[in-house]
Amino acid sequence: MKYITAPFRWIKKTKKTSKDFFSSQWNKTAYVFRYLFGEIGDFYRTKLAKYVDSFFRFLTHNWVIHMSNTHIGFFNNKLKFKVTRYRREAFYGYLFIFLWLVGYLGFTFYPMMYSLYLSFTKSFYNLQTGITSSWHGVTNYLNIARSQTLLPLFGAYIGKIVLAVPLIVVFAIMIAMLINQPVKGKGIWRTIFFLPVIISSGPVITELTRQDATSLPSIEESNAIGFIFQNLGSWIANPLEALFSSLLLVLWYAGVPILIFLAGLQKIDSSIYEAASIDGASPWDNFWKITLPSIKPLISVAIIYVVVSMSLYVEPGGILELATIHMRSGGPDSSQYFGYGYAAAISWIYFLLMVIIMLIFIGMVSFKRKEVKKWG
Repeated sequence: MKYITAPFRWIKKTKKTSKDFFSSQWNKTAYVFRYLFGEIGDFYRTKLAKYVDSFFRFLTHNWVIHMSNTHIGFFNNKLKFKVTRYRREAFYGYLFIFLWLVGYLGFTFYPMMYSLYLSFTKSFYNLQTGITSSWHGVTNYLNIARSQTLLPLFGAYIGKIVLAVPLIVVFAIMIAMLINQPVKGKGIWRTIFFLPVIISSGPVITELTRQDATSLPSIEESNAIGFIFQNLGSWIANPLEALFSSLLLVLWYAGVPILIFLAGLQKIDSSIYEAASIDGASPWDNFWKITLPSIKPLISVAIIYVVVSMSLYVEPGGILELATIHMRSGGPDSSQYFGYGYAAAISWIYFLLMVIIMLIFIGMVSFKRKEVKKWG
């Protein structure tokens, strides 16, 4: 019997010995790190702390800026402002985006203003002289308004965005709420829904679009699109056809909004739902009274992301591709009005439409219905 149980006793003894060995090594390593960090902390407190404090005090108390708990002054307190909680939060907010503002003013603002100037000119590129421009006023915009090619594209763009944005936002909220449930493998599901974002940001999506792999064959083969064209006008049918033909591509833009809404849902205190359930609230009431108001600010962020992402996608035969073609067409001696100025005008109209659509959606989300006061 002892020969049978001997291997098990040896395994148990080896397991105990290895456990004690690793435990002792971990304790020694932890002691060394505690000693090192303690020495570093003592050195900082005794040698460096006063210099670091003096440096940071110099940054906030000098001739240019002087900061205190109640006031902030500039240029030896010649300009003095009272520090309130709102102004302090705004200051820290601008401080966080300061580097972005510097980069925008240094690398983006001038090209934007220059493209706005080019949109009012007839401009072409020459290898010897560069871009040559001549002032034409609003001629480019009038030519775009008279164009039989661009106006349908702008209309299709507006219709597609107006239909796709609510679809993507609602889909993202639904998926985020499902992932937020107490289920195993949340990280795997987040990765699965975020993978299309990685795919659509490279040349892979261009190849998939070229092979018509972004549409649903079952919808295209059905009579739904034919029914739409027969019973609705072209101004509704064309955006719906574009939406159905690239439905998978549209849903792929829901990856980032899903993560945004999931982060917002995880910040909601569960005790609020518990208190509501005690008061007799149903899941439907919880969604409309608790969940949706809590993630309402995030809906505006998701709308901005979706509109910008869909607008920046260079669709074959779309507005951006056509603007690129027109930018390379024509010439100073050509009778055509194409060129850099014409392409810049197309881009600015495209940009203004994008901003207007975002403002309309954000206004609809931010609209607060006034409650009617009842007088007893």
